[in-house]
Amino acid sequence: MLEDKDRIFTNLYGFGDRSLKGARARGNWDGTKAIIDKGRDWIIAEMKASGLRGRGGAGFPTGLKWSFMPKTVDPKRPHYLVINADESEPGTCKDREIMRNDPHTLVEGALIASFAMGAHACYIYVRGEYIQERERLEAAVDEAYEARLIGKDNIHGWPFDLYVHHGAGAYICGEETAMLESLEGKKGMPRMKPPFPAGMGLYGSPTTVNNVESIAVAPTILRRGASWFTSFGAPNNFGTKVFCVSGHVNKPCNVEEAMSIPFRELIDKHCGGVRGGWDNLLAVIPGGASVRLVPAAEIIDCPMDFDSLAKLKSGLGTAAAIVMDKSTDIIRAIARLSYFYKHESCGQCTPCREGAGWMWRVMERMVQGRAQKREIDMLLDVTKQVEGHTICALGDAAAWPIQGLIAHFRPEIERRIDQYAANPASEPLRAAAE
Repeated sequence: MLEDKDRIFTNLYGFGDRSLKGARARGNWDGTKAIIDKGRDWIIAEMKASGLRGRGGAGFPTGLKWSFMPKTVDPKRPHYLVINADESEPGTCKDREIMRNDPHTLVEGALIASFAMGAHACYIYVRGEYIQERERLEAAVDEAYEARLIGKDNIHGWPFDLYVHHGAGAYICGEETAMLESLEGKKGMPRMKPPFPAGMGLYGSPTTVNNVESIAVAPTILRRGASWFTSFGAPNNFGTKVFCVSGHVNKPCNVEEAMSIPFRELIDKHCGGVRGGWDNLLAVIPGGASVRLVPAAEIIDCPMDFDSLAKLKSGLGTAAAIVMDKSTDIIRAIARLSYFYKHESCGQCTPCREGAGWMWRVMERMVQGRAQKREIDMLLDVTKQVEGHTICALGDAAAWPIQGLIAHFRPEIERRIDQYAANPASEPLRAAAE
């Protein structure tokens, strides 16, 4: 269990002072100039050594991503950092607490990361529904400008401007290239890659897009050292992580814990256990809605990290664990996710535009049992046709929850089909239809 002295987000719950004064009292903005004076190469090397993997879902090594930016800056093509605060993944609510209660971790991280990449400007793209979060983040940015911590002529010697951009509530804009399109004032639709943002990103210039948590942890890592960060978690899964636990637990919460903490320990120590006890656990979606669910028997003692969950054909994603007990209508739950992805598809790619809607319509019939058993394999086949055949990962996100359902709960789907065939007017099926 992570000790309080090792937590990076010491005001995650908002009990303390979120202003600059409070942030400084907790250690933010301490020795920032000394870190910058060590130079770009040192910062990137230390971030690589820390083993930090992107906290937005993909888990790509952060230091390596920073190193992709060109070493020299072309005056005609300035470098940019874009911070992804479009936290739209169902079940995920970690970045909102960082922006709402500990915003100076993000502002300081933006300065240091931008310096490491040779960027004099950073844009934070905030989810459209996050009103209070944006207001508090903007207040922190204003405080930092006023104290000359950032700005053209700041005390750190690196001219730096920080802009907060408020989105309009489109899930697709959480994809990095769709976010860049939206920032440029265009429709939020993903770009073909290559070119990758590090070569041609915002306004055609070299750009790095990082998640809020990935940037906000950087100053503490650089202050305390890569070896401190690697003392938590398993190899290739180092550090601390903010977990969001929702669903059928006694105390849903956000908590910063060590990576690779076993699922059972995470739930027992921070969430008061599963509602009705561990025997009542049905399944868990461990990383936000766009990863495959994992049945109870497989998840209970699984370490919560990228590699362990990948072995279960799921993923850590954003570390948003959605816990479902045996009262859950698991087919209906996945059908609801199918509707979400159908609704949020930008429509650019044919497999996603046509497939997401088709999969949802089939899932709606399966909720009621109004389907044929042969359609289960047909649905699975369509998910495979969508998965990996779209410009961005939304097609995969639409496919994976259904694949997880069929892999682990096919007997439940078949039982419901049999039940409907035997009695189409049965009460449970009418209720599901409503």
